Amino acid sequence: MDDLAFGLQTTALGMGIVFGVLIVMWLLLTLVLRLERRSSVTAAPMTGTVRVTGAPDLDPALVAAITVAVLRHTEARRLQAAPAMRSYWPGSLLFASRWVAAGRTRQGQSWRRRR
Repeated sequence: MDDLAFGLQTTALGMGIVFGVLIVMWLLLTLVLRLERRSSVTAAPMTGTVRVTGAPDLDPALVAAITVAVLRHTEARRLQAAPAMRSYWPGSLLFASRWVAAGRTRQGQSWRRRR
């Protein structure tokens, strides 16, 4: 009976610590969010001017077109970041573990209801 009481006490203590830390983190994140909202309201608005320092004879429409092209390229590269940042070549670790193989097999199959 002493072992059961010790086990329940240890479980309650562990769960209390975990949930206590979660509550503290939740309160801190709520505080940071409120402080961020207050600071973002008082921030100065951005202006829409572009200053070209390298070549002053460029047309502003050309600068705007270059800016849009660079932003679109950045968005496209961001979508491709996962394949570009891989540490292994695709297919080299095809059957690295049973869990990976099972997951890839499930991804390739359509879902069917069990009968």
